[in-house]
Amino acid sequence: MSAGTGPLTGPVYDLGVDIGGTKVALRAEEGDRRGHESAFRWVPGHDAGQDLALLAERVAEVGLPLRAAGVALPATVDAAGRVSAWPSRPSWIGLAAGDVFGALFGAVPVAWADDGDLGALAEARAAGVTDLLYLGVGTGVGGGFVLGGELCPGSGRGSFEIGHIVIGGGESCRCGRDGCLQAVASGPAILDRAARARGLPVAYEELCRAAVTAPWAITALGAAYRALATAIASVAELLHPRLVVVGGGFLAGVPGAVPTLNDHVAGLIRPGQEPLPVRAAALGGLSSLAGAIELARTL
Repeated sequence: MSAGTGPLTGPVYDLGVDIGGTKVALRAEEGDRRGHESAFRWVPGHDAGQDLALLAERVAEVGLPLRAAGVALPATVDAAGRVSAWPSRPSWIGLAAGDVFGALFGAVPVAWADDGDLGALAEARAAGVTDLLYLGVGTGVGGGFVLGGELCPGSGRGSFEIGHIVIGGGESCRCGRDGCLQAVASGPAILDRAARARGLPVAYEELCRAAVTAPWAITALGAAYRALATAIASVAELLHPRLVVVGGGFLAGVPGAVPTLNDHVAGLIRPGQEPLPVRAAALGGLSSLAGAIELARTL
């Protein structure tokens, strides 16, 4: 049983659900044992009711007894617990997260948090450091900061929205403001810029193949690297991370992305400051999913 009805016998699992802008991933674990893993893509244009019905189907397919569930959510949730902003799924705005996930999981205890924050926690644990900046580059640009082993800014005080740092440049962000990091460095923004430079539509696989050889690809990616490096250096001036990790599904497939970004960041460090290493996320594109499972384990 997976809905928490009746007594549980035998192994029980903690379920992590990573709800992204275009994809949803699920994984159930019991200790070091993995019992289920799946993923699916959102249907473009679906409303919240259709989204939740699809989520319910996929949770039911887990088919394991669940102890608890953790959800990584890319939406902005206000102090009252309602979704106040989610450009990728605007029909969710106004929904109460507690009601939504309570209905989805029934008697199974559930908690949710920002996907970037959860990614940061998982990566900090994997790296064994207490001061870490995490960026996830995918449909948007998310991230989180772990300071002294705890999330910054901390529970109840909002999430670490590095994707909405204003770096200028005039590009319009889906949030409604111009100049956000996400408007320059997200996957869709990079592909749009590559298409403009090439004069033809560009698929992700084409960008990856051309990343270090074609001028249009180098130009499109270079703008993203500079924007990301600017944001990283700016955060470093205020919070002084020991390590920066870059994950998400987009840059992982681009040859040389993290070393090139590391070089850009090194060029922005002021004289007298310690070098700030930039590494690929240890958990790849699954940082937020791993964080969601860790969140479930706290319940």
